Amino acid sequence: MQGTLAIAGACNAVAALLHIGCILFGGPWYRFFGAGEHMARLAEAGHVMPTLVTSAIVLVLSSWAVVAWSGAGLLPRLPLLRTALSLIAGIYLLRGLVGLYWVAEPVMGNSPMFWLWSSLICLSLGGLHGVGLWQLSRARGPAPA
Repeated sequence: MQGTLAIAGACNAVAALLHIGCILFGGPWYRFFGAGEHMARLAEAGHVMPTLVTSAIVLVLSSWAVVAWSGAGLLPRLPLLRTALSLIAGIYLLRGLVGLYWVAEPVMGNSPMFWLWSSLICLSLGGLHGVGLWQLSRARGPAPA
C-alpha cells in the first residue's frame, strides 16, 4: 500500500463529507466554512443553486478520493491513473495559488480567511497527490509507452 496516496484519498473523502454537511445543514455550515453570506442565504431560502454547486464539488472530490485510493493500491488500478493523479495535483496546486491572490482581492463573496485557509488546504492536497504520484512512479517504474 502506498501511504501518501491513501492519506490524500482520505483527505478528499473528508472534504467531500464536509461539503455534504453544508448541503444537509445549510446556511450555518456555509457561513462557518466561509462560502459567503449570499450562498448561506440562498441555502436558507431553499434555493437549489447551493445544493447543485456543492453537489458538483462532492462528486469531484469523491472521484478524486477513488483515484488516490486506486494509486495507493486500496482499490483496483484505474486506467490512466498517473495522468489522473497529475491532473488532480495540478488542479489543487493551481487553485491554491490563485486563491492566495484572492486573499487580498476576495471574489465571489467569500471572505479573505476562506481564501487563505482553502488555498493552504488545496496547496497541501496538491502536494500530497504530487508526492504520491512521484512515489508511485518510482515504485512501478516508467509508464508504458
